[in-house]
Amino acid sequence: MAHPKSRISKQRKRKRRTHQKATTPPIAFCKATGQPHVYHQAHWHEGNLYYKGKLVIASKDDE
Repeated sequence: MAHPKSRISKQRKRKRRTHQKATTPPIAFCKATGQPHVYHQAHWHEGNLYYKGKLVIASKDDE
């Protein structure tokens, strides 16, 4: 098993980790409803489920 020659200090380790930041996911707007949503994610609007601008699941009120 590989072992480092010397121990990496806490400061050096934390400097390296500062570059790994969480970014906000890109936001898209639905073609059908105009509502903002996360890319490649289905979203609910007024009881209906939309994905890629298409109605996937209709609400029970519409039936």
